[in-house]
Amino acid sequence: MTATRTSDILSAEASNLIQRFTPPTLSIMKRFTFHLAAVLIAVAAFIAVTLLDARTSRGQSQSSVTTSDGGAANARVKPTASVRAKATEAAIESTTFGPAATRNGLLRSELNWTFGGKQQRGWQLYTALISRLISTEHDADSADFASALAGWQERVGLSPSGVLDQDSLYSMISQWQGARLKDRTYPLPDQLVTAATSDFYHPTRPDELRQVERETYAAYRRMVAAAAIDPSLGLARDADGQLAPAEKYLKIISAFRSREYQQQLRRQSPHVGRAGLAINSPHFTGRSLDLYVGGEPVETKDSNRAVQVQTPVYQWLISNAERFGFRPYFYEPWHWEYVK
Repeated sequence: MTATRTSDILSAEASNLIQRFTPPTLSIMKRFTFHLAAVLIAVAAFIAVTLLDARTSRGQSQSSVTTSDGGAANARVKPTASVRAKATEAAIESTTFGPAATRNGLLRSELNWTFGGKQQRGWQLYTALISRLISTEHDADSADFASALAGWQERVGLSPSGVLDQDSLYSMISQWQGARLKDRTYPLPDQLVTAATSDFYHPTRPDELRQVERETYAAYRRMVAAAAIDPSLGLARDADGQLAPAEKYLKIISAFRSREYQQQLRRQSPHVGRAGLAINSPHFTGRSLDLYVGGEPVETKDSNRAVQVQTPVYQWLISNAERFGFRPYFYEPWHWEYVK
C-alpha cells in the first residue's frame, strides 16, 4: 500500500464521520477533523518511509555485518583488494626466497672468504652495512632480506638468487672500497687545524697528533652535534648542548698522522700488522678519522668488532655519516673517511 492511497482512505473515513453529526456540532467536528486528518497524514508518511527503508535494506550490499551489540561493522571488516594483494605477494616471496633465507642463515656465520691475505668466516659483522646497501631493515635470515638482496644482485649484474655467497660479498666489498677516499694528497700546513683536546678520546694527546684537515674537522663537528641531540643515543652533553668532554663515544682516537710519524711506527713495530699497513693509511691526508664506537678502540679481533657493530653509535653512523660526507672502511668499524 502506497503512502498516497493510505492518505486517501483515511481522508474518506474522516468525511464519513463529519456527515454523521448534526449541524450544531459541525463547527466542533470541523476542528476535530482537521486535527485527526493531520495525525493520520503523519502516520501515513511514517508508514511510507518505513516501507521505502525496508526495500532499500533488501537491496543493500552484504558487506554490512551486524555485530553482537547491534552495531554495523561495514566494509572495513572485509579485506580490500590491496590487503589481499599484499598477502599474496608475501606468500609468493616466502615460497620463492624461503630456501635462500635458510641458506643465508647458515652463511651469515659460516661463509669462508679472504681479505687482506687473512681467512675470514661469515659476514655477520657487516650486516648493518649490507642492509643499508640493499635497502632493507629485515632480518638477514628472512625471505624479505633475500628478496631485497636478489633485487640488488640483479642491479649489479649478479644472478638474483637471494643468497649472500662469496661472489655477492666480494661485489659488496668492492662497492664499499670504491666509495672510500681517493684523494691521497698530502695536506699543506695551512690546511690543517689543531682540534680541541675535548674532541679526543685521549685528551692528553700531543698537539701534533691532534691535527685534522680543515673541512674534515668542520664536517666532524656538524656530525657530532647532530648525534648529540639524537635522544636515541643518550649521549652526555654540556650546557651548550654539545658532546660533553667526559663522553667517550664519537671522540677522535686518531686523525692526521704524518709520513714521518708512520715511518716511526713501522720501525718500532715492524711485524705488527696494523703498523705494517700504516704505509698505505689515508691518515696522512688528514681526512681520515678513527672514532670511538665502543669496545677496544682499534682492536681488529672479531670478538671486539662484534661488540662495536652492535652499539647504537655505530648503527647511527651507518645511517647518518654519509650525509656529512663520511664513508666507512668496512673492516674497521671505527675508521671513517671524509670524501665530501
